[in-house]
Amino acid sequence: MSEEFVILVDENDNPIGLEEKVKCHLPNGKLHRAFTALLFDEDGRLVLTKRAKEKMLWPGDWDGTFASHPRESEGYVSSGERRMPEELGINGKLDYFHKFEYHVPYKEVGSENEICGTLVGVIDKDTKLKEIEGEIDEIKWITAEELIKEIKKNPEIYCPWMLIALELLDKSKKDMLKKHENVLSTWINNEIHGDLQEAIKTHLPKEKWRLLDEEN
Repeated sequence: MSEEFVILVDENDNPIGLEEKVKCHLPNGKLHRAFTALLFDEDGRLVLTKRAKEKMLWPGDWDGTFASHPRESEGYVSSGERRMPEELGINGKLDYFHKFEYHVPYKEVGSENEICGTLVGVIDKDTKLKEIEGEIDEIKWITAEELIKEIKKNPEIYCPWMLIALELLDKSKKDMLKKHENVLSTWINNEIHGDLQEAIKTHLPKEKWRLLDEEN
C-alpha cells in the first residue's frame, strides 16, 4: 500500500513541503494541515462519531463528525467533501468556517500538531450514515445541551480538536455564521464557551492552541 503524505505548513498555514502521515503524528510531530468536519441537522443536532479502535491516536474516543488531511492538490473544503463518502458513506456540501493551530500529545504514542480547518455541513436528520470499518465504530446525534452535560462528566473521552472547533464557532467567517445562524444558535453562547474551555484544559493548556488570523 502506498504511503499517505500530508502537507507540511508554517505557523501561517503556508505549505512548505510534504511528509509521510505517520511521521507527522509521532510524539514530536511536524506541523501539518488537517480539517475537522461538523455535520448538523436543521434542528441543530450534531453528528458525533466514535473513532475506530484501530486508530493510532485517540482510539475509541468521541470525535466531531469526521476529520482528515487535505492532499497536495486540495483545499480544505474539497478535501472534506472528498473524504465524506469515505468516512460516512454519503456525499454532501461543506462550508469553511475558521482554522486553528494546536499541539497535543496522546500518551506516549504520538501527537497532533496541526493547523486545522473547521468545516460545517447540514444534512437531513433521516440521512443514513455508515460506520466505515477502520474509521468509525459508532455514530450518534447530540444536542448542544446533551454534549455539554457529557463533557462535564468525561471531557477526556472527547477529541481535543473537536472541542476547539466548537469553542471557536462564533469567531468564524461572518457570512457563514449568518448562513447557518438557525442551525448553530444553540451552540454559540457564553455558558457553552466556558464549559468547552474547561474541557479543552483537560487535554492541553491555552498556550498550545490558537485561532489563526484571517483578516486578509
